[in-house]
Amino acid sequence: MSSRREHRASRASLFDGFDGLEEGGLRVSSSHSHGTNDHDNENAVDSLQDRVIFLKKLTGDIHEEVESHNRLLDRMGNDMDSSRGIMSGTMDRFKMVFEKKSNRRTCTLVACFVVSFLVIFYLMRVLRYFMLG
Repeated sequence: MSSRREHRASRASLFDGFDGLEEGGLRVSSSHSHGTNDHDNENAVDSLQDRVIFLKKLTGDIHEEVESHNRLLDRMGNDMDSSRGIMSGTMDRFKMVFEKKSNRRTCTLVACFVVSFLVIFYLMRVLRYFMLG
């Protein structure tokens, strides 16, 4: 019997602050609940407000970063378009040069001179290396 009394006493101490049921939930005694709940609610609202402000600032920073990257990509796209135009013009000129036989001979002659200059330059450097070293 004493264990039943202890069980009832411990159970009563658990629900000591509650008066009963109200609208499907437990009703807390009014003297203690309003001050605590209002204070807890104010703290929770303040915490949520701080988080919302932080998230708003973070999304603003992300937006600025995205806008900056979009501007860079637009500039890079415009630069690529202009370089594509320059390259197509250069390719058209090469086509015109290689369509004529006399121009083809001239280009071959210029290429031979450039290659022979590079070979002579390389040989001179190798020769100087062996003479000094």
